[in-house]
Amino acid sequence: MNITTLGIDLAKNNFSVVGMNEHGKVLLRKSLTRSKLLPFIAQCPPCLIGMEACSGAHYWGREFEKLGHRVGIIAAKFVEPFRKGCKNDNNDAEAICEVVSRPNIWFVPIKTPDQQAVLCIHRVRQGLIRERTGLINQLRGLLSEFGLVIPKGRYSAQAHVPRILEDAENGLPHLARRMIDDLWQRIQSTNEQVLAYDRELSRVVREDENAKRLMSIPGVGEQVASGIVASVPDPRLFKNSRQFAAWLGLVPRQFTTGGHIRLGRITKRGDKYLRMCLVHGARAVVANLREKQDKVSCWVRDLVQRRGYLRAVVALAARNARLIWTLMVKQETYRAMPA
Repeated sequence: MNITTLGIDLAKNNFSVVGMNEHGKVLLRKSLTRSKLLPFIAQCPPCLIGMEACSGAHYWGREFEKLGHRVGIIAAKFVEPFRKGCKNDNNDAEAICEVVSRPNIWFVPIKTPDQQAVLCIHRVRQGLIRERTGLINQLRGLLSEFGLVIPKGRYSAQAHVPRILEDAENGLPHLARRMIDDLWQRIQSTNEQVLAYDRELSRVVREDENAKRLMSIPGVGEQVASGIVASVPDPRLFKNSRQFAAWLGLVPRQFTTGGHIRLGRITKRGDKYLRMCLVHGARAVVANLREKQDKVSCWVRDLVQRRGYLRAVVALAARNARLIWTLMVKQETYRAMPA
């Protein structure tokens, strides 16, 4: 069989494989277990293999490349329009096989194990932060049942809880006090774990020259720098800095008809976590402008006055995204320009 393209619908234990020739004719339909997938791919002639971006895709992509195949990992939203009939494994694999051969499809770059390990730190850390927020909200709600109201904010909550637990005259029953103390201990433990992951990210950044270069940009810290370096194996996959900013969802939506162009809010596509980190970094820069007179500070200060605080924050985040791409491509360090 002259198979030039393979589409694989990934799963945990059972995989559907569809093969096409250069004319798009289906020559192969097969269902394989996990243990039989690699031996089957090994006996196939070198071809283009397509997969959806999902759990395990990067692992399989690395393994298939070792066997001499070309691999294209595709976002699921690009596969759906090519699916024929109902959604099932065979139809998904055929749609993947068809879309991977299209010339203008954007492929997800295959990450190395080290890059995935760094992203594991980010994912676990973010999960702990969500867990801590949930614990504080739960603690706040339980205390309010006894007329003990805590001010908003994580730091104020963590400052008031020890005082409430030490106050024997606040009317908090002994059993409830024990439950509140258990929650408080879990919050403290989560704080220590988050701090440990922060230190691990600091170590990763210190050992990576690209990450250190990115941190020279105001508003780009250890989270952004390590996350970008781990998520973008090769910045030249993007044609320019605007395409990189669009990948992060930091460019305006377009509503264009009849030659009339209207721009709306940012698209919010792409990696939500990286976009959030960039926006928070930009927020810190805007909050600490004071009387700085460099070119960027003057631009941001003027933008705040003309367009408002939030728009200025997002505009600075988009600018930082473009700077990140430029520094990664040119291998340079950021230099602030005088006003």
